[in-house]
Amino acid sequence: MSHIRQVLKQYWGYDAFRPMQEDIINTVLIGEDVLALLPTGGGKSICFQVPAMAKEGICLVVSPLIALMKDQVQNLRKKGISALSVYSGMSFLDVRKTLQNAAYGNYKFLYVSPERLETSLFLEFLPLMNISLVAVDEAHCISQWGYDFRQPYLRIAKLREHLPKVPILALTASATKLVQDDICEKLAFTAPRYKIFQQSFERANLSYSAFNTASRQNKLLEILKNVKGTAIVYCKSRKHTKEIADLLRLNNIGADFYHAGLTNETRNTKQESWINNTTRVIVCTNAFGMGIDKPNVRVVIHFGVPDCLENYYQEAGRAGRDGKKAYAVLLYNERELHELQEQPALRYPERDEIKKVYTGLMNALQIPAGSGEGNNYDFDIVTFCRNFKINLLSATHAIKALEQEGLLLFSPSFFNSSTVVFNCDKILLEEFEQQHAAAGPIIKGLLRSYEGIFDFPSSVNETQLAKFINITPEAVVKQLNRLHQLGIIEYNRQKEGPQITLLQNRMYADSFIINLKNYLQRKALFVKRIKAMVGFTENKIDCRSKILAAYFNDYTVKHCGICDNCIELKNTPLTLLDFEDIASQILQHINATPTNIKELTSKLKQFKKDKLWTVINYLVSENKITITSLGDIQQ
Repeated sequence: MSHIRQVLKQYWGYDAFRPMQEDIINTVLIGEDVLALLPTGGGKSICFQVPAMAKEGICLVVSPLIALMKDQVQNLRKKGISALSVYSGMSFLDVRKTLQNAAYGNYKFLYVSPERLETSLFLEFLPLMNISLVAVDEAHCISQWGYDFRQPYLRIAKLREHLPKVPILALTASATKLVQDDICEKLAFTAPRYKIFQQSFERANLSYSAFNTASRQNKLLEILKNVKGTAIVYCKSRKHTKEIADLLRLNNIGADFYHAGLTNETRNTKQESWINNTTRVIVCTNAFGMGIDKPNVRVVIHFGVPDCLENYYQEAGRAGRDGKKAYAVLLYNERELHELQEQPALRYPERDEIKKVYTGLMNALQIPAGSGEGNNYDFDIVTFCRNFKINLLSATHAIKALEQEGLLLFSPSFFNSSTVVFNCDKILLEEFEQQHAAAGPIIKGLLRSYEGIFDFPSSVNETQLAKFINITPEAVVKQLNRLHQLGIIEYNRQKEGPQITLLQNRMYADSFIINLKNYLQRKALFVKRIKAMVGFTENKIDCRSKILAAYFNDYTVKHCGICDNCIELKNTPLTLLDFEDIASQILQHINATPTNIKELTSKLKQFKKDKLWTVINYLVSENKITITSLGDIQQ
């Protein structure tokens, strides 16, 4: 048994790898970069966890999802594998301790969020770590042409400057050809020292279907009464999750709802209840599902059309991971499809609209031209839209466009009152100041202005503190927030509401510039994704498995025979296209290898037997094939 198979057996209990896993692992082990496209449930984590265990050193895993990080670290520890994680929201002291353990301890995995990669503390410890492999999970996030582009992912490529000889394994469940190429470029993969592996997108046990129905509620109840077992129902709004869960319970179907607006404790309780089969149906937004390994889900129902096939494929793919028959059902109506097709115009406003929002925003925040970079500003978008007579949706999407251009950040910040207390002792505070010299003035200002601040929360006046250390109140708030994020202090601010952070100085009115070419290309790709989603939903002819696979550049998938369209096709008379398709596949199988009637009908079981025999009899009568007395077929 090879070394990597021994590792697989020892820690995961499997005797053999799934398709492509072994090839991916061996490529990584010889030091080559890899982009691996493995569908949902395809075993992506094995592809970096096994080679990491087979090599000396520690594997650096970049992941955007804190819940997924925690889940994987916990699962590794259960297997007796030492693993760590660093993510947004951890205190400075916890981050420092974790990085020390990664550098000096006997650990095999360090999970990090992309935001952490460029911090001075991380870069300080990076050279001390014996990193053997960099794994980039959800790699589509690095591409601006992807459906879930995230700016912090662009920092990953800079790791190559520090780790020039360390291979990178990029993993994603769904990426079009354009996104695949962009991932390779952004991660600085260079030919011929990299390979792309794309597993088939075929799910032979998963039956896809889409229903245009006047009463989605009744259809939902019908499905859940006919398909026994665990289920997921995806909704497009938080409000709908509770309404649908209430409806199911009224009809004696055990259900609960889940969305990102619930507390962590509540979400965890609901999730565990569903995983342990106490709750049969979880009704949720797309905040649910990432990293959850529950193989026996029998049906995933979309109560509404997702924005793109990437999301739909990942979410639907959570059904039937145990290989047994499962269903993915999409419930929709014409009005919803029409609204979806209107989304590009709403989400990508015209350049003049973006400029109008930008100018209004700068005026509302009273930012002079040529200044403002790095400052934080309280921002009430509803008041802003009312004062400047701008549509709320237009403003929201224009601000998102400005974020993508790297001009600003828009984020909610919630505080209770303006108080500060230090979370560390004086020795650790001194060490922190040595590593963060820029924070020295505000730390000294706090210590000199507020007695007892080490022992209990002290009321803080940001304006007075600003005058004391001779900076602006906005800069004080920014620095206090930063110290709070790093865990040095606990800072509770009196004012509530979202904030705008300006990443570049305000542009002059006559020099407003955005990269219009890229912006319009992103819009065009969004239009293309919407059309593909609508096309999949409305298609009543083609095999749904083939439609999905072709979208992801996989043209090897055959008719599934079990989706709604394939089943309908089986029940229709033999058409000329059917005949040509069946005849072509019969001749292809005969040419490829000697075969007999039993083997042939088994290989072509996606076709109805009466249709298959009609074509076989025709080919025999035309002397294109012969059947021997032993049942063998020849040309």
